Amino acid sequence: MRCPRCTHPSDRVVDSRVTPLGDAIRRRRECEQCGHRFTTYERVEIQPLLVVKKDGVREAFLADKLLNGMLKALHRRPVPADVCHEFVSGLEQKLVDAGVREITSSELGDRVMEFLKRQDHIAYVRFASVYREFRDITELLQEVRGLAEAPPEVTEP
Repeated sequence: MRCPRCTHPSDRVVDSRVTPLGDAIRRRRECEQCGHRFTTYERVEIQPLLVVKKDGVREAFLADKLLNGMLKALHRRPVPADVCHEFVSGLEQKLVDAGVREITSSELGDRVMEFLKRQDHIAYVRFASVYREFRDITELLQEVRGLAEAPPEVTEP
């Protein structure tokens, strides 16, 4: 760390403390050349997870935004909100643990659709109608027929 007064590259730490919020370490330093004392803060650098939209725009992953979309699809359906919360937080944690820094909105949407398909077919169709942007009733009917013809999936408790 360079001294802010004389720019000498060497100093010593006089005191270290955790900040009141616990999100950083405050260090009092003293320049070895001129004796000037100054304060530095050490924080963990968090790399935000980004969502790459269809038009190429990148925006921060917002768990609440994803959760709200899912809850709209699940409105008045027999799926507990806690299950959705667990899915979203688990998905975010998996992505962070895997070191993923960017995910496309289509991949994110596909993962949500897989989840909803296992939980509730009505919610799945609701979400798919917005996510896939069905142009007419024929596309919607094809999706519903695909669900009806597929063998039932066994979900674990």
